Amino acid sequence: MRALLLCISILLECMYWGDAKAQSNTLRFNADKKFKIVQFTDVHYIYGNPKSDISLERIKEVVDAEKPDLVIFTGDVIYGKPAEKGLRTVLNLVSERKVPFAVTFGNHDNEQGLTRTQLFEIIKTIPYNVTDTTPGISGVTNFILPVKSSDGRKDAAILYCIDSHSYSSIDGVGGYDYIKFDQIDWYRMNSQKYTRQNGGNPVPSMAFFHIALPEFNQAASDETAILTGTRKEKACAPQLNSGLFTSMKEMGDIMGVFVGHDHDDDYAVYWKGILLAYGRYTGGNTVYNNLPNGARVIEMTEGERFFTTWIRLKEGEIVHKVTYPTDFIKKKD
Repeated sequence: MRALLLCISILLECMYWGDAKAQSNTLRFNADKKFKIVQFTDVHYIYGNPKSDISLERIKEVVDAEKPDLVIFTGDVIYGKPAEKGLRTVLNLVSERKVPFAVTFGNHDNEQGLTRTQLFEIIKTIPYNVTDTTPGISGVTNFILPVKSSDGRKDAAILYCIDSHSYSSIDGVGGYDYIKFDQIDWYRMNSQKYTRQNGGNPVPSMAFFHIALPEFNQAASDETAILTGTRKEKACAPQLNSGLFTSMKEMGDIMGVFVGHDHDDDYAVYWKGILLAYGRYTGGNTVYNNLPNGARVIEMTEGERFFTTWIRLKEGEIVHKVTYPTDFIKKKD
């Protein structure tokens, strides 16, 4: 009897992990040609700290309500030791709901006793993970998530996840680091590849990382730019601009850029045809925050260069719902 129970247990475990692997490797628009992403950012979770409980509550509430096809954590998932227990606690909330998830690192994740590489190795062991890395270029969480068409025949959307690093390492330049030239080359090369495969037409794409580009400040301070949402602080962007936004414009594929890092911002601003958007701070009172915690939701439509996005808060409250690009294009008289 014990042998039979052991065999059944092993079989169920293999089925579970096999299903997790299948899920993790296949992102696809549904039969209604929709694909929904939930972005959690700056969870700043500290294992065993009661102030972190609200972040866990919000993650569970948002995932259960939105039932996304993918969850993306854009950095600063953990903010204290023990790093592994904290990371697993947060990510397991999504994994146990059988939702694929990805992580791009922030500037605080590797300050809790484990390196980015060590954290990545932990993430890889959690079912439904789709986080990856690209050897040979700067950073750890640089990877691409193609979203298949509803019939599974082609890549209908591309999600670029990029490691935005931590702090400047150049003498005389303070503040935060910039996305490196080899990462930009990697993006450009892959963007060109997907465009060629799509008959010369850029594939609708999104980019996700932690630290805002300098263009966020440029756009948010421009009186002619249309901005929706909350802006309570200046973007803590790198002092140096390495040109990623320019490359996105040249490639012509990116519709939206989604970041975190600045806890008192959740705005989306239209800049040169690209939506620059913050997620909503997801953490508890473990670090500065002046906004109720929540998440950003992004819903794409297969074959279309538009998407709808909104902020979901406690108890089902939805704010700042907009559609790109229609809500950001000025109407002519």
